[in-house]
Amino acid sequence: MADYNTIRAGQTAGVRTTAQIDEGLRAHMNKVYGTMSVGMVITALAAWAISGLAVTPEGTLSGLGQALYASPLKWLVMFAPLIFVFGFSAGINRMSAATAQVVFYAFAAVMGISLSSIFLVFTGISIVQTFLITAIAFAGLSLWGYTTKKDISGWGSFLIMGVIGLIVASIVNIFLASPAIMFAISSLGVLIFAGLTAYDTQRIKTDYIQHAQAMDSEWLGKSAIMGALNLYLDFINLFMFLLQFLGNRE
Repeated sequence: MADYNTIRAGQTAGVRTTAQIDEGLRAHMNKVYGTMSVGMVITALAAWAISGLAVTPEGTLSGLGQALYASPLKWLVMFAPLIFVFGFSAGINRMSAATAQVVFYAFAAVMGISLSSIFLVFTGISIVQTFLITAIAFAGLSLWGYTTKKDISGWGSFLIMGVIGLIVASIVNIFLASPAIMFAISSLGVLIFAGLTAYDTQRIKTDYIQHAQAMDSEWLGKSAIMGALNLYLDFINLFMFLLQFLGNRE
């Protein structure tokens, strides 16, 4: 990672002053966190609404619930967010910033549908408690990633390899249904996505500073959306892995 003060000092005499870069960086990070927060609200509302429709007043699965959780459609619901995010990441350069933002919010809704089953598995109180714990942990990790002078860019390759390993292990454990493997996956998942939260925050900040002179509004918009997507995924995964430890099952 390029040194923050060196970049700023070298750019002070350029088109944009240090103060302008700092002001732009704050506005950029506010947009990243704001877009991510809207996505989180959409996900929560979608998950809550779908879970309510999936259960009848008698406490059994409705037709929608049967389709989502007890038919082959469950595999599509389970893997749709993964397919969606890969497609979004690959195609964002061909989208306008406005289109990319709409697609991100659509992805957040799809993620909510995929996560709706947690309301049928865990108690509402434990979900709220875990969400609050995740929010506090995420805020602390992201703040550290933003303020630290330590270069943590080298973490990236190891963390991405860890994510790939988690995906493979999770798919395998769908068929094995091993509690021991699930515990190991959850433990590693918490550590990996805690690291990714700090890493992604620092990378978003560094990318902005490195492009501070040449950026345009379109680049800025897309960069904020991709940053929001990365932090959104870090939060969701950290929440889901913590829920395996802290959630009380119905």
